[in-house]
Amino acid sequence: MCATVAQGSPKQHVTLRLQPKLTAALKRQAAKEGLSQTAMAERYLEEGIRVAEHPGIVFRGGPAGRRAAIVGGPDVWEVVETFLDEKRNLSATARYLNLPVGLVRAAVDYYADHAGEIDAWIQRNQLLADEAEAAAGRRRRVAGG
Repeated sequence: MCATVAQGSPKQHVTLRLQPKLTAALKRQAAKEGLSQTAMAERYLEEGIRVAEHPGIVFRGGPAGRRAAIVGGPDVWEVVETFLDEKRNLSATARYLNLPVGLVRAAVDYYADHAGEIDAWIQRNQLLADEAEAAAGRRRRVAGG
């Protein structure tokens, strides 16, 4: 069976011959996530290439969406946020997060290649934190505290 993958902008047509078991798995995963087979294959290809280019980085899903993370550790955006707060000091970041310096470096290296993506995660988290703080303040005022 053939699977077609579109990538880049403008997208280019690429045809791949896949093993039937792999095609079936791709269909199942795409259906489970509500994506087309093309979108699912494109995501896996992009993430696979990024993982190959950045050892120590994985991708994980969650309620907020898919994001880059350190193997067995926090999301890349969390490491980078701390790294920036620690004045770009790898050792201080590693100490604060209780991580090996090598994993902090992996996150920072990923950030160097994908700063826009990570900056957007940091901004999104800050917005959510600000909204939560405002809601807590409203609840305290209503409760008289």
